[in-house]
Amino acid sequence: MHSIDVNIFMLTYNQEDFIGQTIESVLAQKTNFNYQLVIGEDLSSDSTRAICEKYANQFPDKIKLLPSLERLGLINNFIRTIKECDGKYIAVLDGDDYWTDPFKLQKQFDFLESHPDYSIVYTGLRNLFPSGEVQEKRWPEIKGPLTFDDLIFGNFIPSVTAFYCNKQFTVEIPSWTDQFPYGDWPIYLWLTRNGDKIGYIDEITGVYRKEIGVSERMKKVSSDIAKVNLGIVKCVYEDNMFLPKKNKVRQSLLKHKYSLLGSYFREGKYLKSLVVAKDLFFEEPVKVLKTYLYLAKRKMRIKT
Repeated sequence: MHSIDVNIFMLTYNQEDFIGQTIESVLAQKTNFNYQLVIGEDLSSDSTRAICEKYANQFPDKIKLLPSLERLGLINNFIRTIKECDGKYIAVLDGDDYWTDPFKLQKQFDFLESHPDYSIVYTGLRNLFPSGEVQEKRWPEIKGPLTFDDLIFGNFIPSVTAFYCNKQFTVEIPSWTDQFPYGDWPIYLWLTRNGDKIGYIDEITGVYRKEIGVSERMKKVSSDIAKVNLGIVKCVYEDNMFLPKKNKVRQSLLKHKYSLLGSYFREGKYLKSLVVAKDLFFEEPVKVLKTYLYLAKRKMRIKT
């Protein structure tokens, strides 16, 4: 086999209704470079593995299937699958999403090849809801590059459109990423920590299925995802690899603490919100009091 320029990183578990369409959208890509789909299949209890095996047998030069002998769980599957991606670039595609533009990979490959100071590029997408409703999501207002200083406040890169430089074999990915249920945002932060830029192509290239998957389930309890995001930022803050960005990370840390405080309060978890408030009080006592007063007033308005 020729050397691989782009790996498509795909995780799948019990996605028999979607995985065929997902794989087909990869095979439909038209490129002037070599790409390989790497599938981390995590011992599905439905026919997902059988479907993946069928495609892997049919396209052995295009697909590397990593079957599990035992259930690994999302993050362990993430880690072992990304380690099998040895190309220059990585594109992300979850097992329940799909691409709609056959030139998606080529466009993003060309962008990063011609912009060596960028390490990530993403695009617009369509959100597909279980009801069949489709919502287009684009950011035409983005005119210039984004950086770590933007990304540290929240992950705005849709996984279905993510395309980035594979630097894991020159500098190791932080070990703390395995503490969290998703690893995409930590990897993007790691990639941009030294000033690499983030590009955006204002075109629709894929479809993201809403209201299914682990992260979508977490969003139903806002404090769950707020707690994970805060944990990620804390790890970034304590990691010397990000030392030059410490002041910006500290700003994000405060923002995410307030986010968790607000989530706990809105969910009626007042004791937990007080614990977060106590932590913040020593840094910003006036703002904490104003925040609590605002949340209390809003809660009373909702009740009435």
